[in-house]
Amino acid sequence: MPKDGGIGASTKRREDVRFLTGAGNYTDDINVRGQTYVHFLRSDVAHAKINGIDTSAAADMPGVVQIFTGADFEGVGGIPCGWLVTDRHGEPMQEPAHPVLAQGKVRHVGDPIAAVVAESLEQARDAAEAIELDLEELPAVVNMKDALGDGSTKVHDDLTSNLCYDWGFVEENKGAVEEAIKGAAHVTTLELVNNRLVANPMEPRVAVGDYNRADGEHTLYTTSQNPHVIRLLMGAFVLGIPEHKLRVVAPDVGGGFGTKIFHYAEEAFCTFAAKAVNRPVKWTSSRSEAFMSDAHGRDHVTKIELALDADNNFVAVRTETLANMGAYLSTFSSSVPTWLHGTLMAGNYKTPNIYVNVKAVFTNTVPVDAYRGAGRPEATFQLERVIDQAARELGVDPIALRRQNYVTEFPYATPVAVEYDTGDYNATMDKLEEIADIAGFAARRKESEARGMMRGLGINNYIEACGIAPSNLVGQLGARAGLYDAATVRVNATGSISVMVGAHSHGQGHETAFPQVVAEMIGIDAEQVDIVHGDTAKVPFGMGTYGSRSLAVCGSAMVRATEKIINKAKKIAAHLMEASEADIELKDGNFSVAGTDKSVAWGDVTLAAYVPHNYPLEDIEPGLEETAFYDPANFTYPAGAYACEVEVDPDTGKVTIERFAAADDFGNVINPMIVSGQVHGGIAQGIGQALMENCVYDDNGQLLSASYMDYTMPRADDLPFYTVDHSCQTPCTHNPLGVKGCGEAGAIGSPPSVINAVLDALNSGGHDVAHIDMPATPSRVWAAMQK
Repeated sequence: MPKDGGIGASTKRREDVRFLTGAGNYTDDINVRGQTYVHFLRSDVAHAKINGIDTSAAADMPGVVQIFTGADFEGVGGIPCGWLVTDRHGEPMQEPAHPVLAQGKVRHVGDPIAAVVAESLEQARDAAEAIELDLEELPAVVNMKDALGDGSTKVHDDLTSNLCYDWGFVEENKGAVEEAIKGAAHVTTLELVNNRLVANPMEPRVAVGDYNRADGEHTLYTTSQNPHVIRLLMGAFVLGIPEHKLRVVAPDVGGGFGTKIFHYAEEAFCTFAAKAVNRPVKWTSSRSEAFMSDAHGRDHVTKIELALDADNNFVAVRTETLANMGAYLSTFSSSVPTWLHGTLMAGNYKTPNIYVNVKAVFTNTVPVDAYRGAGRPEATFQLERVIDQAARELGVDPIALRRQNYVTEFPYATPVAVEYDTGDYNATMDKLEEIADIAGFAARRKESEARGMMRGLGINNYIEACGIAPSNLVGQLGARAGLYDAATVRVNATGSISVMVGAHSHGQGHETAFPQVVAEMIGIDAEQVDIVHGDTAKVPFGMGTYGSRSLAVCGSAMVRATEKIINKAKKIAAHLMEASEADIELKDGNFSVAGTDKSVAWGDVTLAAYVPHNYPLEDIEPGLEETAFYDPANFTYPAGAYACEVEVDPDTGKVTIERFAAADDFGNVINPMIVSGQVHGGIAQGIGQALMENCVYDDNGQLLSASYMDYTMPRADDLPFYTVDHSCQTPCTHNPLGVKGCGEAGAIGSPPSVINAVLDALNSGGHDVAHIDMPATPSRVWAAMQK
């Protein structure tokens, strides 16, 4: 059994006390003395030339402090993209400018044209309505195939076309894949849509800019998953502020799901405007604004081919994908359909030949970037859908077909340039069959049929790559930042500990899980360990939280820093007990001399570090604080098997999820309760994508699903009670904790299991349906049955 509060204990989340009692400190709770408020005038058309902006009447309205337009940002840098993709011909991607406020043209509904800073938000809104715009509306391009057509309207006039890049991976595999498909005994082909999503975190984005004219220091309070990265991007590439004069604070943040990784124009604006008006400037997004200003997720159209030999072994996979970038390149947008997607197309299977082609396309829509899973859900959906369809076409059991093709020997180098260090896919499938009661499904189907309902079972596997690393590799692939992380462990004189971590918590439970690691290493109560994050003035450096990297990368840096602390503390303990350092042991918060009854408590050693009356001054300096940077040697590779059971009403097409089970391998688990919660949340988002959520534009680029009236989010009664298990643990071999990452798994593994279940129900009910695109709404399911 794990020690109370240590690694493996399901300790309740300490941060929930303040959240549940209303004591959280969110960005909108921050109000700086003398602050003003900004309202952005956003484009209500998808594509137009800006012929004129008249702010004179608006400037005279009550409470207006200053009005800004794109002209005020001439000479200011644009919002940068953090990843340069080189196409299959060796050419760099087309990278258009992304101004803070629109200059010359607007390119999507929601593009900010002007910003009114006023004494109150109401006054700012009123003044914005008085701004007179002369917009010459242009044809909008929304459909990706149309965007690539000859003579198509260009989103950016200075680019040669709407094609951002044409990426092939691995290009040298292309010929072998073609030959394998030509010679295959069977080829299954599917055309799939991975629907566009709005992230919808609990807390909309907020930015508060402040400027201290006395010392020239800028402060930005923002809802961000990575404040240090925002400081770097905004300071160095947009506003030209030295890092030591720019503080970025991300306090309690109510969810992110990827959409708060990125540097947004509103953050740069509030920082810029605070200096310009010499007063704090605050912006709080409305939910309607979030729909048309937060980066969207997914939006891929794919053709996938799976080739098998006469014994049903996978011999080749080939995909062709159109990936929507929207109107501009967001921070990590270019990497999502390429390096975060193509590298996972092997899945859990030993397919020898794989080729992935991705064409990234500019359209007159909101920019698209990473959303929970970021590329891995897209890869998993393609692969697991085509495997299920192949099993149906071949008349074989879909579980048996998967098992036959599993990777079983590790490490395993895939044809798509990554190496899985550990895993046991048969074990997770064994566990899934047990917890999902696959053997009892036939009886449950019979009972459903007796009530006139169609019941289906959907199975799938997934694997994901977490922790995006190492820096030297991702640098070669186009990343414009290092992807290490850092931690500083500061031991106080009385033995309590403050740990400054570069990771950011916005729902993951870092304030609970991180102390469990440090407490376990030292043998003290986890309550003696405090976690500090989200403030560039308090934390030396960090790369933030995304890609399920917190414990695998930042946690490893914390381990390394704690090891340094322990090593120094042993020197002090050895001096206090007049013993050799080599003989000192640390257990349960006490240092002892091996083979003797001599011991000294943790608190006595830490006090000696700060009150060095009896101290080895000739060897070490006073104090007890250490910093470590950790750059991973490889990705981590969580994997699992999921099962979904649905009932489909033949009269209406309504899908009801009756059962859902997930067996995951996350390596070593620090806090099982937190891990289960992360899986639960991911499954809910995956079910939302599979059955309900869909971001829809009309041909003119108008966002038709711009509010909760038209964008359906899953509610409690749409979801079943999940059965989750993470007892199948193959520890990661290359980080000190053996952890793999858990935050995105549910959103990766659940969409194909749901769609597979729906199709199984329809086909068992006598409807020959090969595929239904997400979301499988009642109308889509009913229409498929009528065909």
